[in-house]
Amino acid sequence: MRRFACRDPLVSETIVIPARFRGPPNSGNGGYVAGAVAARFRAPAVPVADAAIEVTLRAPIPLDTAMSIERPDADHVRMTLGDTLIAEAERTTLRLKVPEPPTFAAALAARPASPSFHRDVNPLIPGGTGFHPVCACCGADVAPELGLHVYAAPVAGFDGVAAAWRPHPALAGPDGLLPEAIVWTALDCPGQFAYMAAGIRTGLLGRMTARVLRPVPAAQDLVVTGWRLEIEGRKHFAGTALFDDSGALAAFARQTWIGRID
Repeated sequence: MRRFACRDPLVSETIVIPARFRGPPNSGNGGYVAGAVAARFRAPAVPVADAAIEVTLRAPIPLDTAMSIERPDADHVRMTLGDTLIAEAERTTLRLKVPEPPTFAAALAARPASPSFHRDVNPLIPGGTGFHPVCACCGADVAPELGLHVYAAPVAGFDGVAAAWRPHPALAGPDGLLPEAIVWTALDCPGQFAYMAAGIRTGLLGRMTARVLRPVPAAQDLVVTGWRLEIEGRKHFAGTALFDDSGALAAFARQTWIGRID
């Protein structure tokens, strides 16, 4: 955990990560937390080409606990609990070569092979379904209206994994759109699952840099993809992307997964 001394921090609000948005049983889902922090940025006065938000997770994310959002300046946001830095974010730019996705039908047909349906593979949840049974993104044991149920799996002809995703109406905001934090959540687990498809079990999500290109209506069939980028020591880099029902790219991310579980 990273601790620091704050001098006159700019605390403008608090934030709570509800238990339903967990990843591990007792910690927040990395994608949801990153998206919730990213949503705290105010729109820049002058748009920047390839503008993105990079969020680094510094400590386990407590659930159902009020944390502080601090804005040292217009380009940085920090989430803290007391003197512990939980996450920090900054404006950046992101360019990423995003591969063409499989069709929704192809991803749907591949779904049964998803690690979301493997049995008894998580020692923290004996008898649970899938690699992360209670994860807000990929957990198969989560109630339909409470989770995203993004079940990424290897798809023939695609060098990675893909999920056919029909968001539950309960995930939409009053405008019918998926909130930014939900979009970031959907971009989370497929990156890890891309490594699992290659026989590599990575550790926790450490960093996520994402661009949301356009609003995403909930009432449509979406495709979420994940693919491996490179490995540097304990760091495993992955790309993920979200496509709307027309096949247009709606959001994408670059991830850093820390560690490896053999």
